[in-house]
Amino acid sequence: MLATSRSYNVTWDLLPDDVVLPDDPVDNINQPALAAALTDSLQLGGRLPETALASTNYGICATLDEQLVIKAPDWAFVPKITVTREEVFRSYTPNLQGDPPVVVLEFLSNQAAEEYSIKETYPPGKFFFYEKILQVPNYGIFDPESGSLELYRFDENQTYQLDAADENGRFWIPQMELFLGPWRGCRENRDGWWLRWWDEHDQLLLWGMEQVEQERQRANAEQQRADAEQQRAERLRAQLRAAGLDPED
Repeated sequence: MLATSRSYNVTWDLLPDDVVLPDDPVDNINQPALAAALTDSLQLGGRLPETALASTNYGICATLDEQLVIKAPDWAFVPKITVTREEVFRSYTPNLQGDPPVVVLEFLSNQAAEEYSIKETYPPGKFFFYEKILQVPNYGIFDPESGSLELYRFDENQTYQLDAADENGRFWIPQMELFLGPWRGCRENRDGWWLRWWDEHDQLLLWGMEQVEQERQRANAEQQRADAEQQRAERLRAQLRAAGLDPED
């Protein structure tokens, strides 16, 4: 059990089988794509262990003063779950089924107040839930229209404070040993702002389509080098023949 600074009692209980989860649609068509892009590069970059959980619009549970609270962040990362994937099929309860999330991201929608809500009464607001209940060390609010990323982290009083990005507009996420930041480009026929990962050497973690394109360019370059070498060899053989020499000798 955890008591917050305001003496809220928090317990970590499983979602009862008879609870019907809301089946609300996402706020807009961009949200699933933004979330999928974050997971895609982590997996292809070898940064998504089998025991990790990268969730999209998926319920994370806590019981606050004996009332079940379920929030479904647009994207969240849990470093390690301690149960089988089947046991977290419907929802995830931190501290009972594994680690708390180390990153939670919300993508701004038309109901922007939700992402900043510090409402403490039931049901609590998202900002309050992530800060005081889940105690997520990195809470990001991303605006896909402007490319703005706000990242909130704890100060010495375990209270969220807006952090400052580095000179590249990125934030170092120590729990993942990666940088997170906005990037503008095209994916899934959407030209706009995305969130991307960079490693400690400032190398961008590629999406699948980028890896395919990189491999295609590498293969083309190899073919061009091979063609150039063949042409050079043909010129050399022609020169030897012109000099009355057999190229095969």
